[in-house]
Amino acid sequence: MAITATESDGVSLITDKISYDLVETDVEIITSGRRRIPAHSGVLAAASPVLTNIIEKPRKSHGGSSKRVIKILGVPCDAVSVFIRFLYSPSLTEKEMEGYGIHLLALSHVYMVTHLKQRCTKGVGERVTAENVVDVLQLARLCDAPGLCLKCMRLIHSKFKTVEQTEGWKFLQEHDPFLELDILQFIDDAESRKKRRRRHRREQNLYMQLSEAMECIEHICTEGCTLVGPSSNLDNNKLNTGPCSAFSTCYGLQLLIRHFAVCEKRVDGKGCIRCKRMIQLLRLHSSICDQSESCRVPLCRQFKQRGEKDKKMAEDTKWNVLVRRVASAKAMSSLSQSKKKKSEVLLKEEAEDFIRIRKTKFF
Repeated sequence: MAITATESDGVSLITDKISYDLVETDVEIITSGRRRIPAHSGVLAAASPVLTNIIEKPRKSHGGSSKRVIKILGVPCDAVSVFIRFLYSPSLTEKEMEGYGIHLLALSHVYMVTHLKQRCTKGVGERVTAENVVDVLQLARLCDAPGLCLKCMRLIHSKFKTVEQTEGWKFLQEHDPFLELDILQFIDDAESRKKRRRRHRREQNLYMQLSEAMECIEHICTEGCTLVGPSSNLDNNKLNTGPCSAFSTCYGLQLLIRHFAVCEKRVDGKGCIRCKRMIQLLRLHSSICDQSESCRVPLCRQFKQRGEKDKKMAEDTKWNVLVRRVASAKAMSSLSQSKKKKSEVLLKEEAEDFIRIRKTKFF
């Protein structure tokens, strides 16, 4: 990038190569390698509020030179050159980001160059590896880059066994135990969240299965299905209804109902595990059902009446929570099924319209 003076603003960007033969430069940037980079105070002040404050301070004479001197130390000379060039023309190549991304992130934070900091945060985050993640994390914390910190934490969590073998982790253990504690706490919290999500998914699957079982019980006792159901739906040992959409659940319930009807232990009053399970399902249906007077599911009305009389049954907190969640799952299932049916109807209508239009064209 060659920078030449113009009548309008004193600066004109011509090429992508840095040229230090600048006209009317009034600032010199000194790097760690004693490289001197001439620049314009107006450009630096416009890009960085920190440089503005430095430029506005009373000037000290340096061997009779009229130029103000600003020292940028602690980073490679080439990184400072790229930083100054970015202040003139906000562009970075992939090679520059690869070589000086970490240094540019530090400079952008110190001199409050927001747009450069955002680009460096993204660029460094895309290039972070298990080998350098600890160093990048420490820099991100110093540079107040929470997004980059979170990305480093997640990478450490996912590749912890590899990270703890690196020199960066060993150095961290010796010199920054508080950061090590924060990392271990993050990993522990992440594992706890993962366990909670798994448990929540298992619970939701259970509620959906119970919701499907409730629908199958109603389906069996009102429409009839395969083995058991109202005798009015039977015609020469065949059913009038079509194939069941939840065959595996429905078939299992049918076997359970048939066992419940003939179990000798239930008749004796002792009961068995399968009968107790069936009673629990019937009780759950009764708790959800809002049409107990006309409901054809066995024992629905009896469980309703018993629940109204039995205070202990009515105050069973766990049971009430189960009822609410199964009812919610049932409502969500019904909603999704209704949407699916509507979409199927619309597709069918569109297909019929398409066929009708084609017939009118060809005939």
